[in-house]
Formats: sequence, C-alpha cells, structure tokens
Amino acid sequence: MAKQALAAVFLGKGKPLEIQSFDIPELRAGELLVRVICCTVCGSDLHTYEGRRSSPTPTILGHEIMGRIAALPEGENVADVEGRPLKIGDRITWSIAANCGDCFYCGHDLPAKCDSLFKYGHEAIDSIHPLSGGLAEFCHLAAGTAVVQIPKVLSDVVASPANCATATVAAALRVGGGCTGEVVLIQGAGMLGLSATAMAATLGAAEVIVCDVDNDRLEQASRFGASQAICVADGTDALNETIGRLTAGRGVDLAIELSGSPASIASGLAELRIGGRYVLVGSVFPSPDIPISAEWIVRRWLNIHGVHNYAPRDLATAIAFLGNTHQKYPFSELVAASFPLAEAEAAFQYAIEKRPHRVALLPATDE
Repeated sequence: MAKQALAAVFLGKGKPLEIQSFDIPELRAGELLVRVICCTVCGSDLHTYEGRRSSPTPTILGHEIMGRIAALPEGENVADVEGRPLKIGDRITWSIAANCGDCFYCGHDLPAKCDSLFKYGHEAIDSIHPLSGGLAEFCHLAAGTAVVQIPKVLSDVVASPANCATATVAAALRVGGGCTGEVVLIQGAGMLGLSATAMAATLGAAEVIVCDVDNDRLEQASRFGASQAICVADGTDALNETIGRLTAGRGVDLAIELSGSPASIASGLAELRIGGRYVLVGSVFPSPDIPISAEWIVRRWLNIHGVHNYAPRDLATAIAFLGNTHQKYPFSELVAASFPLAEAEAAFQYAIEKRPHRVALLPATDE
C-alpha cells in the first residue's frame, strides 16, 4: 500500500496548479481510501480556478470523482447506499459531500446542508484530511459519505460526472415532482442540461423543450432526447411561439433552469403555466438579482424551488439511470479530452480555452 500520494494543488486565482506530495492518513471509523481513476472538471471547478467563486486555499479541486476502494477501516462492515457490502477493489463513486446524519438539516431531509458538511473538492488542505479532492492519486472519504457501486457496463468517463451533474439533475426532477406526460422546459444545454433532457425523456415527458444560446449544444440536445431545441441568442420569440403552440397557450408544466443567467430565469418564469413548477439549479455563482412580482406568483399558483447538490438517493438514481441509458444517449462524447494528473494545469487551460462539456483527469489506470 502506498504511503504517499500526489495531488494537483490549487493555490489561488492566477496561480498554476502545483503538483505536491502528501502522506496518506490512517483511516478512522467510517472512512475509506479510494484510488482515483477518473475526475472530470466541472464548471464550478473552473469558477473557482478563475476566481468567480471563493474557496479556501490551498485546496485540491475536483468533486466529480470515481475510483476503486484501496483501503477499508479495520474491523468494520461497510455498505453502499443500497446496503450492498463493499470490499477492496470495488469500483465506486460517492456523494459530493459527507454529512453527519444527526443535525437539524439532516433530520429534515436536507443532508446537502448539514451543519458539519464536508464537501469534496472544496475543503482546505489540513493534516487530518489532506486528500479531499479528485485531482489526486487517492481520495480520503470521510465518515458519512454516501457510496454507490458503479456497474461494469459504465465507462469511467460516463460514471465520473454522476456524483455532481447527473445526481443534481435527479434531485431537480425529484423536487420538481417528476414529469411523466408533461411538457418540460430545460434551460441550458451544458452537461447538466443534456443530462436533464435525457432523464426527462426517459421519465416519459410528453415534450422536452431545450433552449440555449449555442447552436452546437442545441444540436447535441436533439441527440439526448429533446423534442424541440430552440436558440435564444437573439431573444425568446421562437421559444414563446413553440411553447404556446405545444400547450394551447397555457405554458410548460415544469421548467428547470441550469444556466444561472438572470435573463434565462426571467424567461423561464414567464413560460410557466398556472400551477407550474420551476426548479432553479444553475445559480451557483454571484449574479444580478431579478425582479419578481409576488402577486403574479400568488395569482398563478406557481411553485419555485432551489436545488443545491442532492440527497444520497439521488446519486443512486443517477447511477441507475446511466446504467440503463448509456447506450441510448452519447454521454461518453461529452468528455472531450483526457489528461494525466501531471498535466492538470494543461487540462484546466484546455477547459477554459475550448469550453467543452467536460475534460477528464486520469490519476490512475483502471486495471
């Protein structure tokens, strides 16, 4: 068993990622050690790297992670979220954050807002838990981390984004009340938007309308189950007309906003039918507020929800969804390039310059 692990360390805005070595800590009760096989670079990683959101430093970025169990706590029987026993060598992913299970928010089904939340890829490096991000050879899982085994049919690059993008989408659709037989609007055709498109189509939505400002991404949306793909770069007239035609002027049953754009949010609110549901997901970075009429919300019986991260059951839903649909939808194509850990800085520069849905870091080779 290795005694040390390399990691790409984020030191702050404008500073290149630096490869450093860390001692691998001894496991305490409830903890796991995982050899990281793949970590995809999420948009929020880029927001942190470029200074659009704050993060403690030094830190190890990366939270879309999967790997193989390298060590288990001695004398403990450990299971995944579905009760299946875990053993060394199992291929797994895990929740974006660990939670205590006992605080007020855990008790109110909001584990993602736990009073003592430990969030992967977002924690400062310290002597107790130095390896908490995916840009490293090993990741040290804290007690209270929900683990899900990955089926053999899923490739590393398809499975890796599940514990952020796909699980968040699963939470958004759960909180939004499902969509079977309904007209759904997906705002934004990035990684989350395409995942939401495919999941809504799989759940039996009558129409999945996707809008974005990028025609290339809209073309992809059609391959992920969109029944309508509409460019809103020059305004929302075409979107308004399409929704009006498909809903007899009522508006959509459910809208999910994944871009974080204030203009997109204002548009989405206007597209809801009376009694419609709106789930906001993309607003995870500072942006201008938008004016909302409380009277309009009341008179139209609107339901507006925010979703930030997810519950463990959403991660299980995400992995099951990918396992069932990975051959139907081209998820593997969304990872444009792969880099070894030693080239982490090059990977981030590539992601910034090319703006693909995802790039992957491969700290270890899966055998």
